[in-house]
Amino acid sequence: MRILTSLIMLAFLLVACKKEHTFYGHLYDAPAYDFELTSQDGKRVKLSDYLREKKIVLLFFGYTFCPDVCPTALTTMAEVMKNLNEKERERVQVLFISVDPERDTPQQLKSYVTFFYPTFVGLTGNPKEIEKTAREYKAYYRKVEGESKGGYLIDHTATIYLITPDRKIKLLYTPAKQDPKKMAEDIQYLLKSF
Repeated sequence: MRILTSLIMLAFLLVACKKEHTFYGHLYDAPAYDFELTSQDGKRVKLSDYLREKKIVLLFFGYTFCPDVCPTALTTMAEVMKNLNEKERERVQVLFISVDPERDTPQQLKSYVTFFYPTFVGLTGNPKEIEKTAREYKAYYRKVEGESKGGYLIDHTATIYLITPDRKIKLLYTPAKQDPKKMAEDIQYLLKSF
């Protein structure tokens, strides 16, 4: 009886001592819309194509003429990838959805996103597809006429969405919470669950 009691107490102690992960990103836990868009290779792809492979997806809305927010977010996500080991990197996919289908061709997207990291994928579609996808993710964007290389700028959401293989938007990384090392730790923890 003493041995059984000791084993039970030991089990409780081990459970109590186990360190829980505190997520760096904002917990969201909402269903992820399964969009279908055109990839940088000209093929139609769905979000579920990546999730079926048990990948975690980092999703960002932006455009290739973006002067500041997009390069910063893509650099951050490239650093996240560098903070993961090879096996972990194989299970993470960055998707960059263009909010400027007028100028962002698949070829231009490919050149742009792969400059930051070779496995990043750029996606585009017709304006209605982009609008619906952005709306489903509560992402904001609007064209702003002004002085720029392409004739206009686009104001847009700068949030990075972390989507898990069970098709949930698990975490949101707002611009103030985009530390690559801490984001990588969230991903490493979540990869153990899938």
